[in-house]
Amino acid sequence: MTNIPAENLDLIRRILGDGYLELRLARLHTDEVPEQASRVSVEVTENGSTHTIEGEGVGPVDALWGALIGRFAREYQSLKSITLAGFHVSAAIETKRRKAGLDALAKVELAVVNSEGRRFDFADESRSVTSSAARAVIAVAEYFVNAERAFVMLSHARRDAIARGRHDLVTRYTAELAEVVKSTSYAEVIESLRKELGSA
Repeated sequence: MTNIPAENLDLIRRILGDGYLELRLARLHTDEVPEQASRVSVEVTENGSTHTIEGEGVGPVDALWGALIGRFAREYQSLKSITLAGFHVSAAIETKRRKAGLDALAKVELAVVNSEGRRFDFADESRSVTSSAARAVIAVAEYFVNAERAFVMLSHARRDAIARGRHDLVTRYTAELAEVVKSTSYAEVIESLRKELGSA
């Protein structure tokens, strides 16, 4: 089970509607030589359509992040400005099924910081540390991609409302933009919003 930060998630989902991008781990293959680069090949479903992405890094988690950056960062610049703030793995030993206990539920917690220094906590729990780590990393990409998409959609809607003289909608979209921007991680996007709101 994957936990995504609740902050603005309902708002982002409402804004995007059917356009919300759901990312799900379908298959993960890792090739790791200790003390050397790791390679991953990952099948990720994007709203039901499966894509294979590959990446290289220092360990499978870093390689997976590199794969996601390669897939999404050209279009969604916010992914490039996220930094890791914490990574923790714990086991609920009481959930073990075998005597050795290596099959116990593991929880991977991943914290990231956006370009404004705001912290976001993600987590996944399963009997596979590798799968949970991968799902947590994918959840980070899903959250920030959708936050950026919602930001862009609201920006266009607000401009359209201004052009049509719909001050009621301008007020609504401005308030929603001010919330969604907290969940983005792209300094240029944030700065452009500040300028736009300042001139409104």
